[in-house]
Amino acid sequence: MARPIAADHEEKRRDILLTAARVFAEGGYDRASMAEVARACGISKANIYHYYQGKEALLFDILDVHLKRLRDRIRAVEAEEAEPRTRLVAMLRVILRDYEGADHKHQLQMNALATLPAESQSVLKDYQRDMVRRLSATLAMLAPAKLAASKARMRDITMSVFGMLNWFHMWQPRATPAERDDYAALVARLALDGLAGVQADR
Repeated sequence: MARPIAADHEEKRRDILLTAARVFAEGGYDRASMAEVARACGISKANIYHYYQGKEALLFDILDVHLKRLRDRIRAVEAEEAEPRTRLVAMLRVILRDYEGADHKHQLQMNALATLPAESQSVLKDYQRDMVRRLSATLAMLAPAKLAASKARMRDITMSVFGMLNWFHMWQPRATPAERDDYAALVARLALDGLAGVQADR
């Protein structure tokens, strides 16, 4: 008879993911062990294997949950906001809000994703590509026709927008939600209007 799933299974799984992300990011994914994660979670090594078969499955789930959730939020904005400029600002705000408290996941995304099997990497990179594609499509709707038709130029613009968001996340880690929203609007104005669209005060 199969072992029943505890009522708090999902809550414990979420706690394991958060703790494992910290352990992997701070100590290095290659050097960290399942025993170390279990200790940090306050559970036995045997118990953690009830949730995950090993480090690889744990790393994949950390990144899968993180990237899929952000991808789904961007899709929701796209469905809810018909006006392109409003949609762009909303997308940027969602991204910056989601970045808050996600430092360990970002480190793993940059430094450990490549250690996963190709099939797992493909799933995660599909999330990333989908987010880039949707943001780029929104920017293209607001760009002059000639610029919008240039895939290479729109890629440069889209990744530059992501670069600005990443800069803010890196250098303003304690920013409030209101400050994140304000910066998202600033990035949209810079991308669409240049310096002429930026006001001196907030």
